[in-house]
Amino acid sequence: MLNFSKTLVIAAHPDDETLGCGGLISKLTHQGEEVRVIFIAEGSSCRYEKMTKQAAVDIDFRSKCAVDALTTLGVSEYKFYNFPCGRLGDEPLLDIAKIIEKEILDYSPVTILTHSSKDVHNDHKVIFKAVVQATRPVRNIVKNLISFEILSSTEWNYIEAFKPNLFVDISSTIENKINAMSCYSSEQPLKPHPRSSHVIKSLATLRGSQSGVEYAEGFEVIRLFL
Repeated sequence: MLNFSKTLVIAAHPDDETLGCGGLISKLTHQGEEVRVIFIAEGSSCRYEKMTKQAAVDIDFRSKCAVDALTTLGVSEYKFYNFPCGRLGDEPLLDIAKIIEKEILDYSPVTILTHSSKDVHNDHKVIFKAVVQATRPVRNIVKNLISFEILSSTEWNYIEAFKPNLFVDISSTIENKINAMSCYSSEQPLKPHPRSSHVIKSLATLRGSQSGVEYAEGFEVIRLFL
C-alpha cells in the first residue's frame, strides 16, 4: 500500500471527508496513522437567503454530526473554519490558501487529500485551487497530493469526468464509511439520491470492480513522491 503516512484531509464542508475518503481514513486510523481533517466552510447557510437563527442552529448541528462521523472513522484531530457555505468564490483565494499553509506548517503532513477540480460545486473547485496554491513544492513540501470524488457533485459534471488512477481497497472499512455517513442525518436522503447508503456502496462496488477487490475508493493523483 502507498505510504500515506501523516495525512491532512482538506474538505469544503462537513460530510465531504466521509463521502470522499471515509473508507481510507478509517483504514489509516486502524493502522495507527495520524489523520487530521479541516473543514473550510460550514455547509448549511447556503440553504438560506441570509444568516438566520435557524441557519445557525443547522450549522451547529452539522458540526456535531461531523464530530460523531469523525469519531466513527477514528479521527480525533479536526478543525472547523466555518466560512459561509456556497460563497467561497467570494473570498480571496489567498486567504483560504493561507489557512491551508498554516495547517501544513503546524501539522507537517506527508499526504493531502482534497477535492477534485472537476466537481460541480464551486466551493469544491475553490478548495482545489487553494490547496494547489498552498502546496507548491517550496519550503514545507507536501509529498503526496491526491483528490477524491464526492457523490452529488463529482459525477454531475457531465462534460469533464473524474478519472481515478489510484484505488484503495476499503473492503474492511466500507461499513465504517456507511456508519460515519449515517451520522449526517440531514445530509443523506434515500436512494436513488447519490448520498444514500445504497449509492455510496454502489460506487465502492464499481471502484472495487475496476481494481479487483470487493469495495474500493478511487482517487486522482495530482502529485505523488515515491
